[in-house]
Amino acid sequence: MSSSNDALAVNGSSEILDRAHRRRLRGWLCYAFASEVFAVVSLTLFLPICLEQFARDNGYLSPDYTIPCVDQTTKADEGTRCAVRLGWAWIDTASFSLYVFSASVALQALTVISVGAIADTPSQRKPLLLAFAAIGSLSTSAFLPLTSTSPIWIACALFAILGNVSFGTSIVAMNAYLPDLAKGSPEVRKAWDEVEVANETYLESQPLPPAASDSEVDLPSAPLIVPPPFNSVVDIDRVPAHKAAVAHYNRLLSRTTSRLSSQGIALGYGAGIVLLLCTLVPVTMMKGSTFSLRLAIGLSGIWWAVFSIPAAFWLPTGRGGPVDVAKEGEHVSLWVEIKRSWSRIIQMFRPTEIRKLRNTFWYLAAWFLLSDGFTTITSTAVLFAKTTLHLPATALVIVGVLTPMAGIVGSLIWPRIQRYAGWTNIRVVYTLVVLASLIPLYGCLGFLSVFQGDGTTPGKFRFGGLTTKGEMFALAIYFGSIFGAFQAYARAVYSEIIPRGEEARWFSLYSITDKSSSFVGPLGVGLIADLTGNIRYGFFFIVVMMWISLPVLFTVDVDRGREDAKAVSDERERAARELDL
Repeated sequence: MSSSNDALAVNGSSEILDRAHRRRLRGWLCYAFASEVFAVVSLTLFLPICLEQFARDNGYLSPDYTIPCVDQTTKADEGTRCAVRLGWAWIDTASFSLYVFSASVALQALTVISVGAIADTPSQRKPLLLAFAAIGSLSTSAFLPLTSTSPIWIACALFAILGNVSFGTSIVAMNAYLPDLAKGSPEVRKAWDEVEVANETYLESQPLPPAASDSEVDLPSAPLIVPPPFNSVVDIDRVPAHKAAVAHYNRLLSRTTSRLSSQGIALGYGAGIVLLLCTLVPVTMMKGSTFSLRLAIGLSGIWWAVFSIPAAFWLPTGRGGPVDVAKEGEHVSLWVEIKRSWSRIIQMFRPTEIRKLRNTFWYLAAWFLLSDGFTTITSTAVLFAKTTLHLPATALVIVGVLTPMAGIVGSLIWPRIQRYAGWTNIRVVYTLVVLASLIPLYGCLGFLSVFQGDGTTPGKFRFGGLTTKGEMFALAIYFGSIFGAFQAYARAVYSEIIPRGEEARWFSLYSITDKSSSFVGPLGVGLIADLTGNIRYGFFFIVVMMWISLPVLFTVDVDRGREDAKAVSDERERAARELDL
């Protein structure tokens, strides 16, 4: 009777944990569904165009700066440009958009560093995410009432900066949930139970230490605690049953992390595509007017706000995992936590810390190159399509829709390929990087020409190499299927090799590494295009950048990195307990 009651209690407890996990996962996926529309609709497509249009509506043609750029009766001479006056300086309207984006990236990096310690506090992670979601969605929605003819039109720059900073900071808090969500999934909990059963079975099989006699106990030199006849920490790691259980747990945790990460990417892309298709109707009917651009951006802010509401109910306030325990009732002083965040970031780059987590830092170095490479592929391909292939705006929008659509398919298909092939997460990343490098390599084929003719007049045709519009559409699908999966697996690998309890701080560094590298590739391609007069030469630069990252990536030992991260976590938890005592 007692055993049946124990079984019922275990099953009831397991069902409660399963329901709690499903609720937390729904909240996490819901926020991905809410926030990603800002990246797909506003950040990568309409926001840069809208900022340039705001500046153009208030700009004047050079060199006299007396004729408004919006004056349709004036036909500008070749070489003139549209510039807007900000303070004492005249700024090109296209550069205005780039400067705003650069400022937002810099402020985003400072913000995610400052809130790292707050996001690592379980009781503060959810309020932090929701606060920045509110700021970001309100700032983005503010484009609706703001007109380009308003005397405060420059506020569009402030709204764009606040939107991008809030989006990046909330995503750092969102990513910090991922490791605990993976650990809390039913299959991973079951695998962890198998590890504990293997441990208990081994310990029960060990002989008890010999009992001390009364005379030995009475001796002054007798130890207060008789140590066991074995070192359980060392010996148990050598037991085949324990090693097999731990290996199974790590494999399942790795695959579960990548699966959840892929689901978040796919759902976010899907939301972005839905809203993008909806906004294309007014943008197309109004021929890209400033109001239609403001409407598209404002709707992304409203979407962000509305779908953050269920996430606010479902996301956990505490840590939400079966392994880690949240500290309840923690009081957080804002300025103290900001100071602590900066102190921790500085400590992370100490030589001793880098040696302890060398695989994590090697991975960040590879991520610095890879994130820049993928970003540069996107920007260069779109610019190449516009300037060299002369694709109209409608075709570029189609490219913008095809890429995330393929990203959804890729983020869902690659986990199945992984299971079929039995690959680890890091091996999938290797494969995706090699496949992505084929895109700029294919663009380099455009320099190859095959001559033919009738014997008197030679003709010339090109073999591939991005010379037709159809190739651009095909490569958009190919790249999207790789990029979506790459984002999911890159995040999943990183979440495996960071110390527990410090997820937000390390994902802040992950985000900073991504953003800080975003200028290198475009700058290199821009300089090459200026020097050669042909942007196609930039594809060589991207190929080299992608291939340089591979040797760095190959140095990452995920298994060792996972062990090092666990050792660092255990060491810091012991130090914290001793400090409390």
